[in-house]
Amino acid sequence: MSAILDRMAGIVGAKNIVTDADAMVPYLKEWRDLFRGKAQGIVRPGSTAEVAELVKLAAETGTTLVPQGGNTGLVGGQIPIAEGREIILSLQRLDKVRAVDTDGDTMIVEAGVTLKRAQDAAEAAGRLFPLSLASEGSCTIGGNLSTNAGGTAVLAYGNARELCLGLEVVLPDGRIWNGLRQLRKDNTGYDLKDLFIGAEGTLGIITAAVLKLFPLPAARATAFLAVPDPEAALALLNAAKAGAGGTLTTFELMPRIGLDFVLRHASGTRDPLSEPSPWYVLMEVSAQSAAGLDEHVEAFLGDALEKGIVTDAALAGSLTQRADFWKLREMMSEVQTYEGGSIKHDVSVPVHAQPEFLKRAIAVVEAMVPGCRPVPFGHLGDGNIHFNVSQPVGADKAAYLAGWSEMNEAVHAIVTELHGSISAEHGIGRLKRDLLPGVKDPVELDLMRAIKQTLDPRGVLNPGAMLAAK
Repeated sequence: MSAILDRMAGIVGAKNIVTDADAMVPYLKEWRDLFRGKAQGIVRPGSTAEVAELVKLAAETGTTLVPQGGNTGLVGGQIPIAEGREIILSLQRLDKVRAVDTDGDTMIVEAGVTLKRAQDAAEAAGRLFPLSLASEGSCTIGGNLSTNAGGTAVLAYGNARELCLGLEVVLPDGRIWNGLRQLRKDNTGYDLKDLFIGAEGTLGIITAAVLKLFPLPAARATAFLAVPDPEAALALLNAAKAGAGGTLTTFELMPRIGLDFVLRHASGTRDPLSEPSPWYVLMEVSAQSAAGLDEHVEAFLGDALEKGIVTDAALAGSLTQRADFWKLREMMSEVQTYEGGSIKHDVSVPVHAQPEFLKRAIAVVEAMVPGCRPVPFGHLGDGNIHFNVSQPVGADKAAYLAGWSEMNEAVHAIVTELHGSISAEHGIGRLKRDLLPGVKDPVELDLMRAIKQTLDPRGVLNPGAMLAAK
């Protein structure tokens, strides 16, 4: 054990220092295997005070730290890459639900609480914490906030930033900022929490958060719908916002090829509709009264069928059927691994521009790589499309993935023309760090660098993530 790790063991206890090569592997490998890192070791603090002492020690000794939650990130921000000199600071032991306030509809949780556990704690109190991701059993609240996670309910509730009222943060010099305010209104100066949400652990280490809660819906209506094209899906979205009989919480777009992949590789799945369709929508409406919701949604869908916006529909008649519908959407990313190499784009464009983006981006990648299989899916309701492109059948995976940057450049050019974003919800990390100068306003980049330099002049936290050297 190195001298610095020995000193850190004095803070967290020797059992919470991991240096065994095999035991370190889960912390050093990103699940898509795009990033594999090296580190001196893993340190697992159990309290905010311990985090603060570790950061003070790192600042004193010139040691660099990479904060990590559940290691479910998709852009490499949680993986150290500096030739093994860095230390991973795992927040998983900070796993307490400190308080639930049903009068104020808030909950204070520590950074290592998994998203699923936060959801369950809210539900046990008769409340809803609406952030929902496919990785919710493993991802943590600290990571969700550090990447400003989105998920499937952004349309109704906003992303992680909108679901947070306050933070507790350890700064790069080891000071603790206690901003755990449960206030809906607080205009006393700068709203500092927004500096740290989405900063991917480069400006401070989130150790706890005040989360917004909502009333549990009394009823949900979930429908799996066939639509002829993205234009029809957009028309359906606009109609559903006003006429579906409740709060439209989910509106997910999926292509037939993505559904085929799920049916082929995910056990226990079946096609909900009798005939194939080029595109599908998973739509969910929630309401505070159970009376009449299904009937209202049925009437709405009947009108959409009559107008040809929807060509076929299935409305979930049970919780089991609702789960079956959701599984088709939630497995869409995972099953692509069975189809060979997949080049990813986590992008957003204005909602009205999504049909144009899909038409142009599909044409571009098919021209670049004949036989490639675009699998665009995601959150049509908030403008976020996961524009994934699977390799041609029988192609060499390594050769195909070697064209990742070239394809990214072509797709991102369309996104930029449509005034969109090259990172809708996964963040920048290391994967997209070098792309920022091409898409960010120069003044904005200068401000980002100035904030990093001001808060972390020694470069203690997550060096190499998000911002490249100027």
